[in-house]
Amino acid sequence: MLKDELPEIVTGTVPGPKAKELLDRRNAAIPKALCGSTYPICIARGEGAMLEDLDGNKFLDWIGGVGVLNMGYSRPEVVEAVKEQADKYFHTIFNVVVHDGYVSLAEKFNQTIPCRGDKKKTYFANSGAEADENAIKVAKAYTGRPNVVCFSGAFHGRTNLTMALTAKKAYSLGMGPFPSGIYRADYPYLYRAPKGYTEEEAIKYYIDKIYKLFDEATPASDVACMIIEPIQGEGGFVPAPIEWVKAVRKICDDNGILMIADEVQCGNCRTGRYFASEYWAEAGAAPDIVSTAKSMGAGMPISAITASEEIMDSVPAGTIGGTYCGNPVSCAAANKVIDIMKAEDFAGKARHIADRVMAKFNELKEKYPVVGDVRGLGAMIGVEYVKDKESKEPYGEFVSKMIQNAIQMGLLMENAGTNGNVIRFLAPLVMTDEQMEKGLEIYEAALVKTMKDLGL
Repeated sequence: MLKDELPEIVTGTVPGPKAKELLDRRNAAIPKALCGSTYPICIARGEGAMLEDLDGNKFLDWIGGVGVLNMGYSRPEVVEAVKEQADKYFHTIFNVVVHDGYVSLAEKFNQTIPCRGDKKKTYFANSGAEADENAIKVAKAYTGRPNVVCFSGAFHGRTNLTMALTAKKAYSLGMGPFPSGIYRADYPYLYRAPKGYTEEEAIKYYIDKIYKLFDEATPASDVACMIIEPIQGEGGFVPAPIEWVKAVRKICDDNGILMIADEVQCGNCRTGRYFASEYWAEAGAAPDIVSTAKSMGAGMPISAITASEEIMDSVPAGTIGGTYCGNPVSCAAANKVIDIMKAEDFAGKARHIADRVMAKFNELKEKYPVVGDVRGLGAMIGVEYVKDKESKEPYGEFVSKMIQNAIQMGLLMENAGTNGNVIRFLAPLVMTDEQMEKGLEIYEAALVKTMKDLGL
């Protein structure tokens, strides 16, 4: 079965002829903005952590739909749940006709999400951007305040509000004007903290930036919420240090500000906990609101927003919801996903993968001068490439070439970071040990070939 196979390129180079034909059709029919040349991959089928293209080439997928496929491709029980629901009905608008799948899923999330509150409530949207935007609506409703604090390196989506929250402006070029009341503080990127700072000094430096923002940009009394990724995704797979999180939690508590954990990418067992903010809760710094999406539906479009009953019930009727929110077919998939992930300890699978992959990546860091930093949380890992370890000058060109070399060897990877110089690891958590070892072998081979290509 494909889910147990290893990468294999049967056409010699990628793309093969059938994929090339489909790519040409794509370019003629689809806007240029969606027709990049980095990945000449056209899927025929996927199982587990493996993808087969139209020409029979087999790839190990370390992109995983950018964090959507923690469950892997085509999990049979999820496929069956979707089929069973589709045989009954595709759609109701939940505000008018209630269905059990929505209520059951909300009950499961209320028991699982590690936000504050003895009694929690959850509602559903369709995407990560919608979840983040709705989390902010909830915070504004509860606090009665207009402003939002976000952070450098953040990515929260491509709606008008979430483009304003997102740091890298390549994602919002020419799309303004954006909403007012968005203020940005520095995220604690310890690898790139001021030179010579200890970790403790660096964390104080980043906390002081928040107080400076209150002095110079928006008073704390006008801030409804701070929205934070427990580990930044597009920003370079940078984990939020727990001591910084604790300090931010105190700032929020002291000033009546709600803390939102954006777990769109890092949730659903990716980080070695069901939700990364469990680490925050264990340190006494649980968030007030959690938003999540991506892997919660194993590929079906669905997202969630969870908070305490007190916070959720402050929202005026009519301001949240939407036509497709909590779609029955998507809820059927998500209900099955959460049942499987808990029964099979997917968080434990993430820790198992992380132990081996982090060890190998750190070995490569010691071995090769272009590997500047290795960091992550569970099986959400970033490897940062630099021109030299002293200056830490980003080496985006190296990462671009390395990704292309890996594709030709049967491994799919993606970059991250403001300068595109981080390779992200988001392999499906069902990847076999044999596939993991083969992937690490290809990874190093692609690294070595790239150094040779660039004359290093």
